[in-house]
Amino acid sequence: MATTEVGGAVATRPLAVTVNGQTRSAEVEPRLLLVHFLRDTLGLTGTHIGCDTTSCGACTVLVDGVPVKSCTMFAVQAQGRELMTVEGLMTGAEHHPVQTGFHEEHGLQCGFCTPGMMLSSVALLRDNPDPSESDIRWALSGNLCRCTGYQNIVKAVQHAARLMREES
Repeated sequence: MATTEVGGAVATRPLAVTVNGQTRSAEVEPRLLLVHFLRDTLGLTGTHIGCDTTSCGACTVLVDGVPVKSCTMFAVQAQGRELMTVEGLMTGAEHHPVQTGFHEEHGLQCGFCTPGMMLSSVALLRDNPDPSESDIRWALSGNLCRCTGYQNIVKAVQHAARLMREES
């Protein structure tokens, strides 16, 4: 379906995605970035906007389980896909082990980078339940933190990995 201008306004397209386990749909402009769809259309403001250039990773979400910087993906590209934002980590009142790890090991300071860090960590631990420090640092290399030296973030992911191994 081609995008056309109608009366000077850009035509919209239907979008249906699964976000944090719930089917969501909306009419969106084809040029709308996924980060703006999540924040402005769905009200999921845990996905942060940092740089709009893929440099910082604050906008990282999981798309079909893969970390994606949502500031450089159009919302329409997510059609029919499964998305997870930081709001989707909790199960009822239960924190995800990654959230617990960040809390217990003081893996955050200002918190701006934390949602992206957590989602990148979730993807890492799904694929590698016992990562080395080097594995963790590599998995988080697309996420910048301007407050820490990353040591407590690495400890937080190691803590989460232990919790997840104990649960299984």
